[in-house]
Amino acid sequence: MVVKRLYFVTLLLVIGCQPVSVGADKPALPVNDTIAEAKLGRQLKIYRNTLLEGKSEQIRIDAATELLFSEEPLARQILLAALKESENSAARVAVCKTLSQAKASQETIRGKGDFIGPLLEILTTEEDFARAKLAAEAMLIFEYEQISKPLEEIVTDGSLPARLNAINALSRPDIGAIIKLMELLDDPDSQVAAAAEKALTSSGIPVSKDPEVRKQIIDGIKRQGKDEFVRSWKIRQRQEEQVRELEKELDLWRELYLTALGEIYDGMGDDEAKGEFLAEHLSDSKVVMRLWAMERVHQGLLKPRWKLPAELGPILVNLISDQNREVRLKTAKLLSLMVYLNSAERLLEQLEIEQDSEVRMELFVALGGACHYAFLPDSGIEISPEIREQTLELATEYLSEQEPRRAQKGAEVIKKLLEQDGLTSAEVDKYLGKLVERYKQEEDKADGGLRGELLGVMAALCGQSVYKDAPARRFATLFENALGDEKDLVREAAVVGLIYIDKAKALKILRDFVNDSSTIVREKLIGLAGEVGGGEDLVWLAEKLGSSAESEPAWQGMLKIFKRSEAAVLAEWIDKFDSPSPKAELSDEQRISFLEIAERKAVGGGNELKILRAVREKLAQIYSEIGEFERAAEYFGMLREVARTDEEKEQILSNLLDVYLRWPNVELAGSLIANRLLEKDLEPNDIVVRSIDSYLSKPPRGADPNEVLRAVFAEIKPSEDRPKWQKQVKRWSERLGQAKKSDKPKEADN
Repeated sequence: MVVKRLYFVTLLLVIGCQPVSVGADKPALPVNDTIAEAKLGRQLKIYRNTLLEGKSEQIRIDAATELLFSEEPLARQILLAALKESENSAARVAVCKTLSQAKASQETIRGKGDFIGPLLEILTTEEDFARAKLAAEAMLIFEYEQISKPLEEIVTDGSLPARLNAINALSRPDIGAIIKLMELLDDPDSQVAAAAEKALTSSGIPVSKDPEVRKQIIDGIKRQGKDEFVRSWKIRQRQEEQVRELEKELDLWRELYLTALGEIYDGMGDDEAKGEFLAEHLSDSKVVMRLWAMERVHQGLLKPRWKLPAELGPILVNLISDQNREVRLKTAKLLSLMVYLNSAERLLEQLEIEQDSEVRMELFVALGGACHYAFLPDSGIEISPEIREQTLELATEYLSEQEPRRAQKGAEVIKKLLEQDGLTSAEVDKYLGKLVERYKQEEDKADGGLRGELLGVMAALCGQSVYKDAPARRFATLFENALGDEKDLVREAAVVGLIYIDKAKALKILRDFVNDSSTIVREKLIGLAGEVGGGEDLVWLAEKLGSSAESEPAWQGMLKIFKRSEAAVLAEWIDKFDSPSPKAELSDEQRISFLEIAERKAVGGGNELKILRAVREKLAQIYSEIGEFERAAEYFGMLREVARTDEEKEQILSNLLDVYLRWPNVELAGSLIANRLLEKDLEPNDIVVRSIDSYLSKPPRGADPNEVLRAVFAEIKPSEDRPKWQKQVKRWSERLGQAKKSDKPKEADN
């Protein structure tokens, strides 16, 4: 140990001499403002910074070890401050492990009482259970008498995480600590009682639920006396260590065997052979083989088209009553997925004798699913109505339990069995009342998890149950009141329930929640507006356009409303979208979708003709801008047919020619120009000439205007002499020729 320390000191001093190492004036991380930087010597700074920033755990532990046994008073302050640094868990861990190693090597720690406060603070504040356990192990450097009072205060009155952390610190070779753990076996909190039982069992202390037996155990421990108890403890620890080593080796061989078994199974190409293989291992006398086969069945169920071999169904149902608890638990979970197996009767039989609470709950969940499936019209399974009645009574018992998870399972099973026909109105009302009663018990509780789950069950019954009118009457007021709940889950369930009951009425109520903090509430409201909303909903939906998450759903909702609206509403929104500062900038695709709806609305004629013309103008413009020239030409053509003045016709003609050139559609462009030439010779100010000039000024990217115009002009054969036109063609040819010449040097360079 001394040689190692000397080597480490030398190494740190060498590191400290490097110019790129930790600065002499600035610490790697602040530890504690009370440690005066100027008072730290160079060596202490190196130790401190290595503890805080060392690249490996071992080097941090080595630095902590040097500080622990240093005679410098500030060395101890560095360690204590590191234990208080919640942001530097690596340094904390290093100090805790250093203390544990010092205990194991039986080295004397000077002034070790300094560490009591910081270690106790870790137990009360550390949320990571593994790191808190290291602090608990470090506390073994103290005699129990030194820490018993504060430790017992934590384990009695602390928060649940702190109590669980303190139980680890009680797991020590001390009679007082063991007796305290024995007392915790009766703790009202099941997690605390379970942790105490685990700590005692791992220490080799027998555990009993019988108070008289427990008293005898405590008396026996006291009679041993401290020395004998510690000696027995150490013997048990060595034995436990040997057992753990043997178990690790056994686990390794078991894992190798199961891996090989899996490879054999996967290598079977025939489904029938695989089924026989699983059937054989499901019936194996060894628990590990049965569990392996069940896991393979579970993996198969998760595959899309996997079919359970027929011979496995009866075997799995029989495993409900297996002697092994893990097998029964796994079977119950599998049967929850395989509701199509006729298992309800066997599940109910096992529930009546099952002692393990967790297994009972999983059996109950599976029973609920089996009953629900059996009463489907085409299930092919027949079970007596009495089984459903008994299952509903069990569900009522679970619903009334205080543990949220169990109550939620009860509510889920009630929901499943109330979805189907076969119950009297009095029975339905009874179970709906049980749900309301349990919900009201949760109304004032801070944790709204179960409240939300129960309301979710009620909401589902309003939409999925054959008796949905009855739930609607019973739950409507609850849903409305729940909209004021601060828990998102509760409001979300309330919204779903109101929508199921009456969509139009729900929308009137929910318009005040368009900016609710819950994403789900907002999404539901947007969808509802799309289904039954009107013009007044367009305003708030438009305000959501452009947001990252809700823009597209809001737009789809608006489109649905537009499809139900009169043409006048769409005309109003055409102006809004075209305003100088619209609330939302639409994409081209969105504008097209909207305008196409407006076009269909306005096709009827009458007062809508003006709207139709405006819509088609916009569609022609958009299609032209985005390069869909065929659609643009189609719309300009429709506009040309209804143009009323020569000026309008001239403008549309210009737009059409521009589209044909940019398309390019040589035949249509040539035909348009030829028809124009039939009417007259074309002067420089003619609309056709100006369109061609505009095209040449800004040709489409990648297009060769020379080739396009050459092909267009080849299509034109004027029937009369058109000198002005010929002059324009010559001018364009010269212009294009000069452009070609100016491009040649660039092409050569390239």
